[in-house]
Amino acid sequence: MSGHSQFKNIMYRKGAQDARKAKVFSKISREITVAVKESGTDPDSNTRLRSALLSARLENMPRDNVDRAIKKALGGDAGADYHDVRYEGYGPGGVAIIVEGLTDNKNRTASDVRSAFSRFGGNLGEANSVSFQFDHVGRIAYDRKVAAEEVMFEAAIEAGAEDLSSDDELYEITCSLGELTATRDALMKKFGDPQEAKVTWKPKNTTTASGDAAKTLLKLIEILEDNDDVQQVVTNADFPEDLLDSADDK
Repeated sequence: MSGHSQFKNIMYRKGAQDARKAKVFSKISREITVAVKESGTDPDSNTRLRSALLSARLENMPRDNVDRAIKKALGGDAGADYHDVRYEGYGPGGVAIIVEGLTDNKNRTASDVRSAFSRFGGNLGEANSVSFQFDHVGRIAYDRKVAAEEVMFEAAIEAGAEDLSSDDELYEITCSLGELTATRDALMKKFGDPQEAKVTWKPKNTTTASGDAAKTLLKLIEILEDNDDVQQVVTNADFPEDLLDSADDK
């Protein structure tokens, strides 16, 4: 149940992206609005809202922003009519990419995503053209400082986790989608707020990205993540550590 973490490669831009607070807040607000429209304002019975509110808290999102997002959903704002979308394709070097988003204009978002893939040498595929290479899982991340590895290992098992991996900075716990809420809540009781708790995609195998193709792939991911309609970008790329470090320093 332990091993080297691959999520640093998969979600390498998190630190850099989160520095752009206005965009991060906008994406979380959109998720809150959709969650409220789907299942109401009670986070105890609305797991999607609870996850979105946790993200807001972890990002120190102002309460006013949260309240506006909820009111937008309750007020029947036409602009709050967002739809879940997912795009799949291959980037430079044959790397598989999944792009998930929330949009009020599917044609616009599809055009933007297709244009980004084309611009950086990728190819947008049909639905399910690459997702078979991933497992759809819940992911919970904690700083290694919160507990010794054996303590986190035991707690994760008791909480219903399927896997735990780690690197020098993070513990990364994965669980089935149906167990995400219960696993997250059990770990929060013991260790407090995680650094992240969300539904994501975990590659069954990785593809090595190197040289110019890896640099181009990073540019493609950055452009996709910068799109207001995109909530997350996941790949099965295995990037060289020095390339990730230089990208995070920008």
